[in-house]
Amino acid sequence: MIGFATSNLYDIADMFWVAKLGAENVAAITIFFSFYWVISSTNQIAGTGSVAIISRRYGEKNYPATEAAIKESILLKWILAILFGGLGLLLLSKILAILGAKGEVLNLAYKYGTVQFLGLGVTFSSYTIYTALRGVGDPNKAMVLMISGVLMNLVLDPFLIFGWWIFPRLGLVGAAIASIISYSFTFIVGLIIFFGGFTSVRLGLRGRVPIGIKGMWRMMSIGFPSGINSISFSLSRLVVMPMVAVFGTAVVAAYGMGTRVSALGIMMVVGMGLGLSALIGQNLGARKLERAKTTADKAIVFSALFMLGFTIINIVGAPIIVKFFFTEEPIYSLGITIIRIISLILPFIGIIITIEMIYSGAGENKTPMILSIIHSWAIEIPLILLSTKLLGFNQNGVWWSLAIGSVISAIIYYFVYRRGGWLYKKI
Repeated sequence: MIGFATSNLYDIADMFWVAKLGAENVAAITIFFSFYWVISSTNQIAGTGSVAIISRRYGEKNYPATEAAIKESILLKWILAILFGGLGLLLLSKILAILGAKGEVLNLAYKYGTVQFLGLGVTFSSYTIYTALRGVGDPNKAMVLMISGVLMNLVLDPFLIFGWWIFPRLGLVGAAIASIISYSFTFIVGLIIFFGGFTSVRLGLRGRVPIGIKGMWRMMSIGFPSGINSISFSLSRLVVMPMVAVFGTAVVAAYGMGTRVSALGIMMVVGMGLGLSALIGQNLGARKLERAKTTADKAIVFSALFMLGFTIINIVGAPIIVKFFFTEEPIYSLGITIIRIISLILPFIGIIITIEMIYSGAGENKTPMILSIIHSWAIEIPLILLSTKLLGFNQNGVWWSLAIGSVISAIIYYFVYRRGGWLYKKI
């Protein structure tokens, strides 16, 4: 949680610096990331499978197989990054235009996105390092690595964006370069930790269990439903983006800022959920079903209460929070409104994320995949179309549709979770 909170604080600081360049720059990265999330969702395929296998093998005390799983995960992430990063580069300009980027916003988003896709390999593989450290019961090192990468990013950002000291002024591209340098740092240090024997499972160039396509395919097969889940959700955000962009650059910039602020709480729950996934996998691997169930129940309650506290802070402090980024109208007022509406649903988002992480740790990803598709395409998108196209509401119709959809989905998720089928998943 601390690691992911720090990571999101970087996103907020990054938004702070980018906002100094103007609303067009904020709109550019907001539109780009709606496409980037679709491409980077492929990381979820290998990532979810690796969480289940690494933690399960470690729970079984099969350390040679754990080593092989970590190396297979790293290799698989690079393969996926090369394939889908290349695809992202090919489609980038056309997709950005479809999403509503025009003129300077399109130009800025294209330059920023090119750097991000070229560095996708280190971005994907650095998350494997975090996953592997949590999977072998060493989350503190994962936290320190994440914080170190974020601090490096925070330091590099203003130097590369504004050309401080001896550095050239690179603007929005500088923010992207700072991110890739930081991910490269954490990936290299992570390899040193594993190959140097500084954690409970040491990697070697030749392990007792050879790596191969079969192991990587196993990860893909386990993670594929979760990947479809993530891709489906990202595609739904891709569909939502033009619905937001039609209201103008100021609304898009406010939307980007609002989602970054709300993501602070969301990413902390994701961080908790990734640790939870490892615990679920370890307990199921050790056949301690009751402890796995107790752990899951407590995590759901914790995430809901934690997000409730975050909701209260956001609603009360919205004017101060927005002023940190924007002071001019109409972005200032738009930002306050979106933060307050989105914050209302954070406890329900926390429940949804936690239940998905429970299923992920068990290696049972088909159920959350189906639920996520229903959430995005059968509930949220129709509500947005109803409110904006048929009823003629402004951008607030989008925010309230997302809110209502999340409440309905959280209730559905919880009733399905209570059936308990995830406890008996074999992998």
